[in-house]
Amino acid sequence: MKKITPLQKQNLILLFIICTTQAFSQSIATYDIVFTSVWNSTDHGTLPPGPHWSKLVGANHNSNVTFLEMGQTASVGIERIAEQGVNSIFRDNEVNPTIPTDTQQYIDGSSLGSATGTITINDLEVYENFPLLTLVSMIAPSPDWMIAVNSIDLRAGGDWNTSINIDLFPYDAGTDNGTSYTSPDSNNTGGTITSLVNVGPFNDQKIGTLSITLKSVVLSDEDTTFNNSIKIFPNPNKGYFTINNLSQNLIKSLNVYDAYGNIVKKTKISARLINTPIELHNLSAGIYFLKLVSEEGHTSTKKVIVK
Repeated sequence: MKKITPLQKQNLILLFIICTTQAFSQSIATYDIVFTSVWNSTDHGTLPPGPHWSKLVGANHNSNVTFLEMGQTASVGIERIAEQGVNSIFRDNEVNPTIPTDTQQYIDGSSLGSATGTITINDLEVYENFPLLTLVSMIAPSPDWMIAVNSIDLRAGGDWNTSINIDLFPYDAGTDNGTSYTSPDSNNTGGTITSLVNVGPFNDQKIGTLSITLKSVVLSDEDTTFNNSIKIFPNPNKGYFTINNLSQNLIKSLNVYDAYGNIVKKTKISARLINTPIELHNLSAGIYFLKLVSEEGHTSTKKVIVK
């Protein structure tokens, strides 16, 4: 059995303390992520033999790190993904060294063996301190073409977004000079990541979509106490319900979002909201999210079902 040195033991203890502190001092959101490919010969040129997608990989991180960016030189790890669909350098040399200080985790999604279809990442847990999402997958075969999203903020606006939908377009990693799907390898030095919209074989149509959907949130201790003090009844309802705030906190804002993250009601207030009736006029049946923010900055998000 391999012995652990005192220094290694100290590092393991430090890592445990950091991860444990992060897990219990901040909220944790669980998301489902779905990449849907619409890669087709009408919009993206005659498809090559055996069209497929490499594994959808990435990381969730903070603003101290950026793994890829439009107009910037691709890292070695991104180059290997875009040219060969190889993820190990990106994972081992670029993402893992930033864990746990600036990155929570490496995200290892599946591949897709056809031009169209879906890649799904279920139950991705994201800590509040690492709300930025970066993902990348190779358009295969191709010289160095890919789809990617850079540092999508899952907490834009200060709270977990309930739903994010992004149209995806092809990018050139700038590391190969090939101009067609089956061009021979021709390394390019000094190139940058650029858009392939309206650059042959592509036109201006999307090559896929990315849907990011919130499933649940585990709140921090203070937010949990505040959240548990907020009661809604009846629920389900017909757009008319009552809020009862059992805490001593004043509420400074009340927003209602639909399942796509659009605000359908926005109110700035300063009140306790004890047995306060709420009316949501002309809403179609479906799921909505009620977000309350206290004067102290605590948040409560409740699911509201309109029949």
